[in-house]
Amino acid sequence: MEHHFDWRKLVGLEATEDEEQTASNAADVTLQIAGEEQSIEDVSIDDLLKQCVERGGSDLHITVGLPPTIRLSGHLTPLPYQPLTPHDTRRLVYEALNDQQLEQFERHHELDFAYTVKDTARFRFNVYMQKGAVAAAMRVIPSRIPSIESLRLPSVIYEVVKKHSGLVLVTGPTGSGKSTSLACMIDLINQTRPCHIMTIEDPIEYVHTHKRAMVNQREVHTDTESFHNALRAVLREDPDVILIGEMRDLETIQAALTLAETGHLVFATLHTRNAPQTIDRIIDVFPPHQQEQIRVLLANT
Repeated sequence: MEHHFDWRKLVGLEATEDEEQTASNAADVTLQIAGEEQSIEDVSIDDLLKQCVERGGSDLHITVGLPPTIRLSGHLTPLPYQPLTPHDTRRLVYEALNDQQLEQFERHHELDFAYTVKDTARFRFNVYMQKGAVAAAMRVIPSRIPSIESLRLPSVIYEVVKKHSGLVLVTGPTGSGKSTSLACMIDLINQTRPCHIMTIEDPIEYVHTHKRAMVNQREVHTDTESFHNALRAVLREDPDVILIGEMRDLETIQAALTLAETGHLVFATLHTRNAPQTIDRIIDVFPPHQQEQIRVLLANT
């Protein structure tokens, strides 16, 4: 049996048995109504992002048919505005785009980029189309890079960042803290070693300043056309440490392995859940006739 719910009834009202069963099968999504509905007409995207940070939210969602919604303590919580129309979502999202980003989005219908609200925070935007309307998910990027202690990372991390070559993979599902953990390790190297750190990211999330190290950060589609182009050029940029935001395809994985093998310390992420799955994922990307060679290469890095 199919059930249709008005979003105002998802929280705070008595549910039928069927509704309770449907809710229990949902992916732990709770919508809570906070106060009277206000008009969105004079509200900017920066206003909404500030409210997200002020309320302690981790993410802001913009989509047609619901008010602007933040993720608070793991649950989706609507802000006290009227449900958004296609005109509203388009206006709000387009306020954050520059001309180049607008052109890319209208061509590809999806876009990742970082955005800064002055005196508030940086945000990682993912803009996309759904049912012919503009939508977006925005994640808060903390302004300060956390320490190893505050993240409760294992003490072996201190030994990892002292390495001068090899491949370090941080893996896990979306939202598990891969980017934050990497930023923490890069910052520790930055504080302790006089070296050259190059990062290739899509988009740049945490901004690193020069400390003991020189840190240069390249953003895909802004500073370089692709991960592949940036990795092809990186050896001519005299790096000691290289951060690859995500190993997405065969070319990127192959470049990361080659860089690690040639005496660089390479950090990267993968969307895998454990070490065996990570190894299998890397090997399976390659054609069968190359897989034994890749196993050997992985063992050496």
